[in-house]
Amino acid sequence: MSVETGRITTDIPARMDRLPWVRWHWMIVIGLGAVWILDGLEVTIVGSMSDALKPGDTGLGLSSSDIGMAGAVYVAGACLGALFFGQLTDRFGRKKLFLITLAVYTVATVLTAFSMSPLWYFGARFLTGAGIGGEYAAINSAIDELIPAKYRGRVDVAINGSFWVGATAGSLLTIPLLDPNIIDEAWGWRLAFGLGAILAVGILFVRRHVPESPRWLFIHGREDEAEKIVRDIEDTVQDESGKQLGSVSDTITIRQRKTISLALIAKTVFTMYPKRTILCFSLFVGQAFLYNAFFFTYGDSLSTFLDVKQTGYYIAVFAISNFLGALLLSQLFDTVGRVPMIAGTYILSGVLLAGTGFFLGSVTAVTLTLMGCIIFFFASAGASAAYLTASEVFPMETRALCIAFFYAIGTAVGGITGPLYFGKLIDSADDITGIAPGYFIGAALMVAGGIVAAFLGVKAEGRSLESLAQPLTAEDADEPGPTTEDHPTTTGGRR
Repeated sequence: MSVETGRITTDIPARMDRLPWVRWHWMIVIGLGAVWILDGLEVTIVGSMSDALKPGDTGLGLSSSDIGMAGAVYVAGACLGALFFGQLTDRFGRKKLFLITLAVYTVATVLTAFSMSPLWYFGARFLTGAGIGGEYAAINSAIDELIPAKYRGRVDVAINGSFWVGATAGSLLTIPLLDPNIIDEAWGWRLAFGLGAILAVGILFVRRHVPESPRWLFIHGREDEAEKIVRDIEDTVQDESGKQLGSVSDTITIRQRKTISLALIAKTVFTMYPKRTILCFSLFVGQAFLYNAFFFTYGDSLSTFLDVKQTGYYIAVFAISNFLGALLLSQLFDTVGRVPMIAGTYILSGVLLAGTGFFLGSVTAVTLTLMGCIIFFFASAGASAAYLTASEVFPMETRALCIAFFYAIGTAVGGITGPLYFGKLIDSADDITGIAPGYFIGAALMVAGGIVAAFLGVKAEGRSLESLAQPLTAEDADEPGPTTEDHPTTTGGRR
């Protein structure tokens, strides 16, 4: 049951959104955004070392289907972790949870490095995924609530795209680590996982200085803490920019609550915002199947069908193109707009992937990688925008759990079935054309997601979070109730 603590009128959202970009914002980006580097490192290490995990003496005796199973188990852990930690993030705060989830990831990665059997490996991968899934919910919500509205789209897309910085690092690291002339085969893949834990500890030290979301604090009856944090941020921004900040007149009135019931959250998602629910589900399913199916098994495809002995170089080139796509296209999500950019990147990448599927019989390792670079240059920006969409179009009290919900449901449909399906295709195929059906399914899901975005997308560029979805707690005020997708407010719930 919800516990009310009072009713307040605050100008904190407007004050946060009017801030200019300074060094302080980069600290937020580095401290919170580095989780995607970890995720990219994890996924790429597994994809690059598929051959190293197959021998029974130096590896774990895994088959191609087992490699796919490990990917599916990792994603399953991420789905459940997102749901579990997402609910806690909305209840206990962003900061507390993004410290806990990073600790879970760190411990689980160390356990992976010490795997003694396939079962141990699968279990450790599940726990690693749980930590990463929890990170997605806590971090995306915190970033959107701390970054000014003017920059929110480009920052969110670019940060989510930093997954590929980790992917590049992971693929290059596996080259010396999996070279038997440099490191013993039985230890190389273990050291690769251990490096992820070392990086996580470094991130933990930076993240300790990231503040709690003031928006979360004032809704949960801790307005004094919220006010102090915002004043400290404003002082820092003025010192770093050398300019005085102007005053704001926009305010919002809310009824504070210690907790928000799951029933109210479910009502919000399915009855107040049904179109946004369909939109987010479509975007997450499409990108999850595409990426988890293609990328989890990309290294295995190169080594199995195209006789590539060292897949790290190919995966590094592929990863760099993905990061460049998210980085270079990110600003357009704030200028050209969310709807045309999301729809365009999804549809274009889907069409290109389908075309590649028809020509798999004539590809080489180089041409397959080149096509992958072109396709995923656009797909990476679109996939990053899926997380942006889920994190900004629902009320603040439900933000983390909504991210977790769509990540979990979409990824369960696309991210678990994808690796399993591709793993079986690789095991049963006589040549690379046998995996073409997977390409066609991924292409169809991406195109479908793009079409849904074209019709149901939300024009969120430059708008405050409160104008996109008024807080649920505003419905208890005397003024009109919260925004719905069919009856948007022009003032963002500000009084």
